[in-house]
Amino acid sequence: MAFTSKPNEVLVNAFNLTVHGKDIQTLKGNNWLNDQVINFYMSLITERGKLGSYPSVYCFNTFFFVKLKSSGHASLKRWTRTVDLFSYDILIIPIHMKVHWCLAAVNFIEKRIEYYDSMHDNNNNDDCGQTLLKYLQDEHLDKKKKEFNTAGWEVVNCKDIPEQLNGCDCGVFACTYAEYICRLTKLTFSQEHMPYFRVKMAYEILTKKLLL
Repeated sequence: MAFTSKPNEVLVNAFNLTVHGKDIQTLKGNNWLNDQVINFYMSLITERGKLGSYPSVYCFNTFFFVKLKSSGHASLKRWTRTVDLFSYDILIIPIHMKVHWCLAAVNFIEKRIEYYDSMHDNNNNDDCGQTLLKYLQDEHLDKKKKEFNTAGWEVVNCKDIPEQLNGCDCGVFACTYAEYICRLTKLTFSQEHMPYFRVKMAYEILTKKLLL
């Protein structure tokens, strides 16, 4: 079983990422998910979006937003050197708030920047949304050589969403939000489903494929 594997045992390689036993064990019990697990899972969501059954998706890694906040768009130009962000339907951005994982989604279909916080904390949503909108403007000007048309766009703090009731499942919530959002499915899960989603995520990572 993966949950009993040795910490440094290599369990899976893909997407230029390696998942070791110590990484997959963060999905066990009440452990906090680490960057490696979240980044691998986001890569699975990106890959699924290439199949044509669901919206096209580009998921940033967990280090993107931290660097955007600290250093701005200029420091991230090479990250999208071969990527046209504006060709996708949805962008997914995992956001780490010190000891808490949140999620943002840029929905090009509905012209919305959506902020998802499983603890329902409203303190960071406007700042995150405006930061991402400014990034889109800078990126569009840099890559397309013209202004990004923000007419009709809105920043939305998604409130009617499944709520986290403990102090350890924020990463699972963020990943599950992303998985549901990217197949245009209502967020119908709850805290009681988190043990199932932890096992599901471990299986999907080890098989390198989402179940849906």
